[in-house]
Formats: sequence, structure tokens, C-alpha cells
Amino acid sequence: MSQPISPIKHNKSAALTALAAACTLMLSAPALAATPDTAAAPAVSANAPSAIDSSKRIIRRAQPNATISNAQSSNAPLSPSDAKAAEQTTEQDATQQNRATAPTQQTPYTPVVPVAPKPTGTTQVYQHGPITSTGIDISAGQLNSIPTPQVRVSDISFVPTLLISQKTGLGTDKLDVSLLDDFIEDVSPNARHYPPNFPNRSQRHYTREKIKVLTEWIEPYASEPDASFDVLLRAAKLNGMGRNLDLGSEYAVRAGQYVDRAIKAKPDSGEANFLYGMMLSEGGGFKEGKKYLDKAVELGYTEAEQSLAQSDLLSDRRNEALDRLRRLEQQVPDNSIIRQQIKLIEDGKYYIWDLPAPDIDVKPNTPIT
Repeated sequence: MSQPISPIKHNKSAALTALAAACTLMLSAPALAATPDTAAAPAVSANAPSAIDSSKRIIRRAQPNATISNAQSSNAPLSPSDAKAAEQTTEQDATQQNRATAPTQQTPYTPVVPVAPKPTGTTQVYQHGPITSTGIDISAGQLNSIPTPQVRVSDISFVPTLLISQKTGLGTDKLDVSLLDDFIEDVSPNARHYPPNFPNRSQRHYTREKIKVLTEWIEPYASEPDASFDVLLRAAKLNGMGRNLDLGSEYAVRAGQYVDRAIKAKPDSGEANFLYGMMLSEGGGFKEGKKYLDKAVELGYTEAEQSLAQSDLLSDRRNEALDRLRRLEQQVPDNSIIRQQIKLIEDGKYYIWDLPAPDIDVKPNTPIT
């Protein structure tokens, strides 16, 4: 027999049922809060490409369902599994952001090396022409307090070009002796005869040093067995001056050898006979040198007479030396040196070439090409 249900007991059962339903609703709230708001996220195609702009910054495509609504995230707590998933998503986003902001590796710079043009084999020859001026005239005073250069063409000295044969015979190579002949002509009054005479020690020193360089330059050509007369004569002059300037006995030996070969090449050369006779007589060989000096006088070489007078004077034939020079003065009255030599002998001197040294323009050595 069934018993009637009490109203109090029925009320308690209804209250428990309502409480259970409320608990169920509260327990299901976190799961609902963790559901992403798909309506708030923009719908982006999964095939949208990434791109790189001109500044090398990476532009990544948007990932769908990658963000959570601020309203939902602030009002509902996350479940442990959802929180872990959100943390992993945050780490991935941070990694992607670091990659996006990291500087990209630049390609190393390779300098462009200019390529020199290949020679074509053609030679450009300078053609002498008139001097023209196309610059700005600064002499009118555009540049204040700056000295204006003063240069005239008359201040420039020109040396005539002279080419001689390197060897005997036709069709041989030529040597440019322009500067060599200019030097020999400049210093001969000071160093051709013994004793040499210079206005100062600097010019003597520069002359010695330049003779060393020039003799070294001409030596390979003069030592050839078929060297030309012109090469031999110049080598003899240089070495003879080197002997007078006490550069060494080898200069005296070479001077004698070269002038002897020059005379054999051209026996009727007045200059070659004079050089050989002068070297011999001024070195003490008065008798040996006299025959070469006499032949030079016959060939019309005036300076050979002066060397004969010097030889007479050193051989204690003072009167013969005076008579010779006085006769020579009558033949060449315009020669002022002869009058000075006569005066030296009359004053009791023994070296007629010991005259006031002319000033010469000898510069320190420059490369010989």
C-alpha cells in the first residue's frame, strides 16, 4: 500500500534538482568561454600568399581563427588544456614576429674592377707644333695675395739633338749624345787640361759625379771591338777628364786606349791627334806626345800649339814656349786666352791653363736614358 508523499519532502527534491542544474550550467561555462569567436575573426582565404616588399620586410598572410575576442578572454577563465594551447599559440606568434623583424642577410658587395683596354699595337708620335694657350689669364689679378708665375720662353735652353753611329759600318743603331756633348762642351775649359780649375768645390764635385755616370753609360758601347769613331772619341774625352779629376788610374788607361783606337780609325783627325798628344805630354811623356801634337798643328788644330807651349815650359824651355805663344797670338788675335797664358809665363808660372775658372752650370746627377 503506497504511502502519501509529504509536501515537505517534495519541496526538498525540487530544490536539489534546481541546484544540480545550476552546477551543471556553471561547469559548462569555461568550455563555452574557450570557444573561439569565429564570428568576430575575419574570414581570410587559406591560399592568401606571403610577400616581401622593397625594404626586405616580410608581410605574412593572416591566419584564420588565430585571435580570441577581448571581451570573452577578459570575462571567462581558460581550461588547463585550452590555456596550454593558447600558450603554444602565443610562442608561435612571438617566434614568427622575431623572424619578421630580424634583419635579413645582405649579399656581400663585389667591387667593379675596370678592364683596361688592350693595346692595339699602334704608336702615337708627337708632332711638334706651335704653342697655344687655352687657359684663363690670371695675370689680371683674380687671385689676390698670390704671386703670379713669371715664365718666358727665352728662359728655356734648348739642346740640339745629335745622333751618332754606335758601330762602324752602315745601317747601325744610333746613340743620342745630345746631353753628353752639351756636358763635355760646358766643362772642358775647367777639366780638359791638368790641373783642372773650378770656381767652387760644389761644381768640381758635381762634375766628378757626372763623369762617373757618363763614363759608365758609354763604356759598353766604347768597349765593343767595332765601336764607331764618334763613340771612341767621346769616351776618350770623358775618361781624360776623369784622370785630371783624380778619379783613378783606370780612367787614364781607358782614355789612352780609346783615343789610340780613334786615331787608328781616322788617322787624319786633328782632334784625335791633339787629345792623344795632350794626354801624353801632360802625363810626362813630352817626347811621345810631341809627334801627335805636331800632326794636330799641321791639321789646323790651334789648341795643339798651346799644348806644345805647355810641354816646352815643363821641359825648361821657357823662351821657346813664349815665342810659340806670341806667334800664335798674331795668327788668332781674337783669342784672349793666349794673351793670358803669355802673362802667366812672364810672371814665372809653369801651368798656362791655370786661368780664372769660368762659372759653369753643372747640376747634380739625373738619370741618363
